[in-house]
Amino acid sequence: MTETTTTTLPAPKAAVILTPSAEARIADLMSKAPEDAIGVKLSTPRRGCSGLAYSVDYVTSEAKFDEKIVTPGGVFYIDGASVLYLIGSVMDWREDDFTAGFVFENPNAKGACGCGESFMV
Repeated sequence: MTETTTTTLPAPKAAVILTPSAEARIADLMSKAPEDAIGVKLSTPRRGCSGLAYSVDYVTSEAKFDEKIVTPGGVFYIDGASVLYLIGSVMDWREDDFTAGFVFENPNAKGACGCGESFMV
């Protein structure tokens, strides 16, 4: 008689780590979301002087290859075509007297434009 062993693998890590401040902002956005919104989605459209930019928008349906992260305040999606540019990134929400916005620490970014609006990989 042969014995069968089962190995349990750890759950895969999310491509992007959300700070508690970012999760709180997602919860705030979802509390004000349009009725048909199912979550908030991060993508990296081509734009700006360095090539790629971060874009966070409401989403009304799941796309096949999007990564889905369930947070206490709502669902956060990462565009499937953007995941490779974002692996290992940390997403934070920061506010001060003059600005408020999501801030990204992206180990894949090889450079950014002077104004911080776009990055290159």
